[in-house]
Amino acid sequence: EGLTQAGRWALALGDTREAGGCFRKALLLSGGTASPRLRRVCAFNLGAAYVETGKPKKGLEFLLQSQPLDGESGERLGDLYFNIGAAHEGLRDFPKALEHFGKAGGRDGAEQAGSRAGTRVQMGCCYLGMREPARAARCFLDAARSYAAAASPEAAAVALSRASGSMLQSRRFRAAEITGVLAQCRSLCESIPDAALRGKLYDDIGLGYSQLRVFSLAAESFEQALALCGAEPDRRREAALLQNLGAARNALRSFGAALRWHRRAAALHGALGNRRAQGQCFSNLAYACSRLGNHRAAAENYLHALQAFQDTGDVQGQWQACEGLGAACLHLGDPQKAVGHYKEAL
Repeated sequence: EGLTQAGRWALALGDTREAGGCFRKALLLSGGTASPRLRRVCAFNLGAAYVETGKPKKGLEFLLQSQPLDGESGERLGDLYFNIGAAHEGLRDFPKALEHFGKAGGRDGAEQAGSRAGTRVQMGCCYLGMREPARAARCFLDAARSYAAAASPEAAAVALSRASGSMLQSRRFRAAEITGVLAQCRSLCESIPDAALRGKLYDDIGLGYSQLRVFSLAAESFEQALALCGAEPDRRREAALLQNLGAARNALRSFGAALRWHRRAAALHGALGNRRAQGQCFSNLAYACSRLGNHRAAAENYLHALQAFQDTGDVQGQWQACEGLGAACLHLGDPQKAVGHYKEAL
């Protein structure tokens, strides 16, 4: 019992190695007792710890040892089924995982809403693994409702975010349904104290609105996410946000406002060595310049984009950059160069 308690404390503190050691010793000691129930509990603890630390095969071995024998009463069977399901999910045996998650969910009457929600999230992940995003979306939506009932706005918002992504992937939901889910998620974000999580959710919401071509709300969401980047510095994420924000401003025809986002994104991607992404930013910047009538700046940035795409072997990017260069040269009164770039594009 002392080793079991120590293992649980270690898990709570994130020390998985210490927890595993305690649970292994506890299981060895339990073999010398006359209590089958105690051995099952110790096997369950060790199996669940293995699953949590990314070792599903070893975890499943001990979890199966913790099942009650025929005729014995089973305590906390919901937890056992859930962990067996998680082990099968880790082994990518999604049908078996769903079978056990279903058994865990079948005992929901005695469980808290948060536990039911966790099971639905795992089932959603299984359906995604099986490439059934529509069913995954429904699981995530169910989870969000349960998390809301359990007064867990952070978890509810994450579930809604995953639901919207699955809905977009499935193409079986109407745009109005998806925007409704995004709006719910956005509303919950206001009550989330964790700035890093809030920023990640605003980023996901912005991507969802972009796919739906609701660029005004996409740009607003990206700006909210960008404002929260300082809470947990992540330069790659910041660069992607700047790039997405610039693209949304282009789509809104706010080309003057887009210029600074494109420039910052190109500079940051360059500093991080993201050459292909930098090329995309130069291309977006060139487009904005051309729409503002600054064709010389457009040609210069298309050249930068072309070089970046050549460096990374991006053929489609090279074609787009050559086409843009051709158009810029025509506007600058150099049809000979324009023809040369159009030929490159061909």
